[in-house]
Amino acid sequence: MHHWILMADRWQYSHIVVVRTLCFCLFLFQCSNRFPTFSASVSSSDLVSKWMGESEKLVSNLFEMARDSAPSIIFIDEIDSLCGQRGEGNESEASRRIKTELLVQMQGVGHNDQKVLVLAATNTPYALDQAIRRRFDKRIYIPLPDVKARQHMFKVLFSDVSLLNIVHLGDTPHNLTESDFENLARRTEGFSGSDISVCVKDVLFEPVRKTQDAMFFFKTPNNMWMPCGPKQPGAVQITMQELAAKGLAAQILPPPISRSDFDKVLARQRPTVSKADLEVHERFTKEFGEEG
Repeated sequence: MHHWILMADRWQYSHIVVVRTLCFCLFLFQCSNRFPTFSASVSSSDLVSKWMGESEKLVSNLFEMARDSAPSIIFIDEIDSLCGQRGEGNESEASRRIKTELLVQMQGVGHNDQKVLVLAATNTPYALDQAIRRRFDKRIYIPLPDVKARQHMFKVLFSDVSLLNIVHLGDTPHNLTESDFENLARRTEGFSGSDISVCVKDVLFEPVRKTQDAMFFFKTPNNMWMPCGPKQPGAVQITMQELAAKGLAAQILPPPISRSDFDKVLARQRPTVSKADLEVHERFTKEFGEEG
């Protein structure tokens, strides 16, 4: 995914599906260390109402609350769903009024916003209205992760630390080495953070698939049954279902995750970001943005 995170003051677009949340949380953490900060994270569903005039009031109340609690941060996710190009044929009157109110609140006459920072995120910055784009002083592009970043992502996903509920393997047994992580990073050229997360999710099921399909098991020293090949010393020809029928389901132990599991997954997974997408975002960066 591409994302820009805009802050009325700045915004940003990036390929990493979690980067918006991470950037917002990290920015908020830095601010809270220096001074008390009020923060609000909203999306189009929080600001759009079916009642006439209610949406504009919600926008106005949001900014009024932020000013009263200054210093404060407002984070608007997927701002393109609220602030597309004005004058388009499918634009409704309600949508136009929301955009107008947002423009007025962000840089309107009589509003003191010196201590109110507005962050926004989008993956289609070129779809934003020109007036909205001008309201954001910084337009920061976060590109696809490079090889070092991808290697670090795989390591984080294999760590015991859960980062913002992102999928990770935690204490799942594995026998991956440092060179394996380096190899995975090189093989995932063009992958976004979301693609890597999906890859790890799929790999998590590989030991389960092996266990379900296994025809041979061997008994470990701690009385657990692990799937194996027919040439494994101590191998017994039996299936998982047969072990479960004997009341040994709790003693079945899936094998640790190995590099071959990633080989299977990467053989069928492709990056979701095309070269055409990259060219569009790079062109937008040259015209209106900056590298993050």
